[in-house]
Amino acid sequence: MIDSAQPYPVEDVAAVIDQLKQLVDQYQHKHLNEFFQESASRFEACSIHLDPIIFDYSKHRINPEILSHLIRWAYAQDLKPWIHQLFSQKHLNYTEDRAAMHWALRLPKQDQHYPDLAALVHQQLERMEALVNKIHQGQYRGVTGEVIQDVVNIGVGGSDLGPLMVTHALSDFKKQTEKPLNVHFVSTIDGSQLSELLHRLRPETTLFIISSKSFGTIDTLSNAQTARLWLEKRLNQHPQLLKHHFIGVSTKPEKMTEWGIAGENQFLLWDWVGGRYSLWSCIGLPIALSIGMDGFRQLLAGAHQIDQHFKQAPFHQNIPVLMGLLSAWNNNFLDIQTHAVLPYDGRLKYFAPYLQQLEMESNGKSIQRTGEKVNWDTCPIIWGEIGPNAQHAFYQLLHQGTQSVSSDFIAPIHRYNAKQFTYVENADALIEQHHLALSNCLAQSRLLAFGNQALDPNEVESLPKYKQYEGNQPSTTILMQELNPYSLGMLIAMYEHKVFVQSVLWNINPFDQWGVEKGKEIANQILPILNGSQQNISDLDASTQGLIKVLLGKLDG
Repeated sequence: MIDSAQPYPVEDVAAVIDQLKQLVDQYQHKHLNEFFQESASRFEACSIHLDPIIFDYSKHRINPEILSHLIRWAYAQDLKPWIHQLFSQKHLNYTEDRAAMHWALRLPKQDQHYPDLAALVHQQLERMEALVNKIHQGQYRGVTGEVIQDVVNIGVGGSDLGPLMVTHALSDFKKQTEKPLNVHFVSTIDGSQLSELLHRLRPETTLFIISSKSFGTIDTLSNAQTARLWLEKRLNQHPQLLKHHFIGVSTKPEKMTEWGIAGENQFLLWDWVGGRYSLWSCIGLPIALSIGMDGFRQLLAGAHQIDQHFKQAPFHQNIPVLMGLLSAWNNNFLDIQTHAVLPYDGRLKYFAPYLQQLEMESNGKSIQRTGEKVNWDTCPIIWGEIGPNAQHAFYQLLHQGTQSVSSDFIAPIHRYNAKQFTYVENADALIEQHHLALSNCLAQSRLLAFGNQALDPNEVESLPKYKQYEGNQPSTTILMQELNPYSLGMLIAMYEHKVFVQSVLWNINPFDQWGVEKGKEIANQILPILNGSQQNISDLDASTQGLIKVLLGKLDG
């Protein structure tokens, strides 16, 4: 779309922004239909093939002039030096005085650039592999000598959303073991998930993974304590119970030991891994238990390919850079405040919730690195659903509502015709269903973009207004040859680096989450009141006082 040899001199940020605002005035009323009419080769110019992924951004309201100025903005904000700093050991997370090196978790074992980091990471991966193989081979047993058949991951936030999303997405690649191994996830603080699950499990064959970076998250430790009490009651407080039925993953070995987790069952994180970036580490143990270590290493390899692409590709061919720039263009210049994630594959059921944390916890900030308020709206609202289900839920708003929404359409090109599907009955019918999903994916993005122009011209003339479509809703389409560990690793890493690009444009720190912490502290102040160990509520606001009185009245009753 733009000349790769075009120079990008150092420019004043304010001047570049002014130029972008002028382009908004010039192009904001231009319809996507017009952008496509200007170039017969728009798809070729506005798509990137990075095997096995195809990234199509042609349905965004941009042209070469706009994209060139967006790239100028990236250069003016020093994106290149920031990328270089990301792939270093500098403490980019300045509010917590930590590095942000999730990329190091997917380094090859023999990496020449960061040999010490690679050795550190692979030491834990090899320990994890030994445990995974032991469980898969039926050699890891519960305290009564029975083979483990159910693994329950207890975590919240990044210790839950990432492993849950990947495990579900790669369900077709589940490792075949001598005895079926089922992986479950528990996160809710109210205990509802755990309570429902424990009714279906046998304590003799159940292993719990306590995943908590700090090993101090009350949600996780509350569920872990309930699981512990369940085991002790059912297995008569056997002295070796904790050793046989609990694994810990944390940065705090001393806290794991204090809780009772045996040293050989402790897997370590590092403080330079943010929770929402941690699925690549031993937090991914449930993933490895589900798909095997070979599959887990393929997941890492796919992410590492994107790391290299992000570091090396010129901005106009750099997928994460383009993702960040397009999102900022929509959000900051076209005033599109929400972004829908629409996978056309049921295995990606948890992808939108995963991205909600990745993007909104990272970039939901209003203070710049300078300590001043931001000049922009930062992260748009991220939401979404499996595309075919969403069509029967909120697509009405997308097509004919009053809100402008940008979207990501995601789909695999092939399904049900790879080797792992040879055992599936009625494979031909399932392939046809996959084609049906793909046709809907393309149709919906087409109608969102072009509106009435996507319809039969003869039909449009006779349609009442309530059956007509304005279109002009921008979207990206991401296709992968198939959804497998490698391509999923690429997909996740693309979004991770998109978040970083946006943070540089907005001059914010994407690696802390202070907004999450204070609510937890206030909850700890209210808990003693509800438990009856504290009586004074006069320091609280009238609404909270009134609600507490209602709750205490019900509890007393």
